Amino acid sequence: MNSIILQLAAKYLRWLFIIFAVLALIRGHNDPGGGFIGGLLAGLAIVYRGLAYDTFQVKERMQNIPEWFIAGGLFTILLSFAPSLILGNTIMTGVWLKIPLPLIGELKLGSPFLFDIGVFFTVIGVTVMFVFSLTQKR
Repeated sequence: MNSIILQLAAKYLRWLFIIFAVLALIRGHNDPGGGFIGGLLAGLAIVYRGLAYDTFQVKERMQNIPEWFIAGGLFTILLSFAPSLILGNTIMTGVWLKIPLPLIGELKLGSPFLFDIGVFFTVIGVTVMFVFSLTQKR
C-alpha cells in the first residue's frame, strides 16, 4: 500500500505493539498464554510495517530472521527443560531462582518464564513467516 496515514500509524503503533507484547509476556508467564499472545503482538508489529510500506522491502531487510526467531525460540524452550532435569525432577517441572534485590524486594526467575520466552520468539518467527508467505508472488 502507499497510504501516508497508514505509514505514519505504522511508525508509532509498531512500538506500542512491542510494548504490549513485552507486557503480555511478563504478565502472562504465570498465567496461560503469555508467551503466545506476546509473540503474536510482536509478530504483528513486524507484519504491520510490511502492510504499511511494501512487504517485499520488509522481507528483504529481514532475510532469514524469521527462521532465526524460530530456531532461537525452540532452543530456549529446550533450555528451559534443563534445570528440572539437572535437579532430578521430571521434565518441565518448574524450578525457581530467588534473587534478593535491595529496595525492590525479591526477584523470582523460573524455568516457566524461560519456556514462555522461547514460545514468544517461536511465535514471532512463525507469524512473520506465515504472513510473508501469503504475500509472496508466484
